Amino acid sequence: FTQDPCPLCDEAKEALEPYKNRYVFQQVDITLPENKVWYDAYKYDIPVFHLNGHFLMKHRVNTALLEKQLTEAEEQ
Repeated sequence: FTQDPCPLCDEAKEALEPYKNRYVFQQVDITLPENKVWYDAYKYDIPVFHLNGHFLMKHRVNTALLEKQLTEAEEQ
């Protein structure tokens, strides 16, 4: 979940770049009217990362956690 401008979001996008060839990422702009529920939940915490509909992490990409969770998701 992101908004513009968001320097931490830009850093996160760079950190996720190596994973783009293996996984599909969806970016959700919380400032759009249809995303008000996410804006209310995350307006002070972006970027926020979910994996398969569940909260994973916020603010910065924790690559160790991301890799662990992606591996577990692949094994299911």
